[in-house]
Amino acid sequence: MLSEKETDHINMKIAIVIPFYKAEKEIGKVVSKLPQGINDLIIVDDKSPEPVPQNEITNIVPSEINCHFLENEVNLGVGGATKKGFLHAIQIGADIVIKIDADDQMDLRYIPELIAPLTSGKAEMAKGNRFRNLKALRKMPLFRRMGNLGLSFLIKSATGYWHNFDPTNGFFAIKTDLLKKLDFEKLANRYYFETSLLSQSYFEKAPIKDVAMPAIYGDEKSNMQLWKMPFVFGFKLMGTFIKRVIKEYFLYDFNIGSIYLLFGLPLFVFGVVFGISEWIYYAKLNVFAPTGTIMIITLSIILGFQLLLQAIQYDIINAPKSS
Repeated sequence: MLSEKETDHINMKIAIVIPFYKAEKEIGKVVSKLPQGINDLIIVDDKSPEPVPQNEITNIVPSEINCHFLENEVNLGVGGATKKGFLHAIQIGADIVIKIDADDQMDLRYIPELIAPLTSGKAEMAKGNRFRNLKALRKMPLFRRMGNLGLSFLIKSATGYWHNFDPTNGFFAIKTDLLKKLDFEKLANRYYFETSLLSQSYFEKAPIKDVAMPAIYGDEKSNMQLWKMPFVFGFKLMGTFIKRVIKEYFLYDFNIGSIYLLFGLPLFVFGVVFGISEWIYYAKLNVFAPTGTIMIITLSIILGFQLLLQAIQYDIINAPKSS
């Protein structure tokens, strides 16, 4: 809970955005846990079959918090609802926006820790990281834990935020100054929302701070099947990665990382393709390939691979990170 001293020092307008869909049983518990220092509560009904219980919420929320109830005309997904809430937060003049879910799986006691890096100027966004709290991590279902680990690594490489983990965590705080720089049309509407947000923030070189916190797991079942996510996100992540590399190393800049890629990738691909074709050719003849051919293939693969490793190292070193 924010102390009076912290609230006076922050002197910023803070809004909370909650995308709402089929959470009529949990939403009351969520808003009852809001800490002091929050100025506005924005709940976006994403065309839920059961509407937002507005009367219940207004009776629970402290009088100093302004309640805003928005509604999407059609169901857009968590990303579409969150974007609508973000735009409204910008419109009412919020300085910091905190996004939380309506299913009561987020510990709101960590809100001050999310806000702190933003108010101190150390980051433009702060998000939860469930993998730094070992005690809570043991409670995470094993299958969900393994799925999150694999998906997190793929998203790290695609977005360029190598120093941050648990990128799919939807509990985060972000400055509206950063939101104003982003193209909302390019932010995904559904489960890819957090990844697309990171992807766009990368080109603004926005530092992001991870905050260790547990997740709360109830009896409800998630609509997102984690084992499918690498396959569902596969093409999107590949597209995000390719666009990032082209923009960062060949359109917006040209640096030593560009040189590594420019020579490393063709050499490696040539070595692999040429090696396979020569292996097939000489296998059909049932003779050994010439030593010179083997040397060309080996050197191309080794040198190309080393250059690609250097490109990855350069990318990691130059990834945006909080102070």
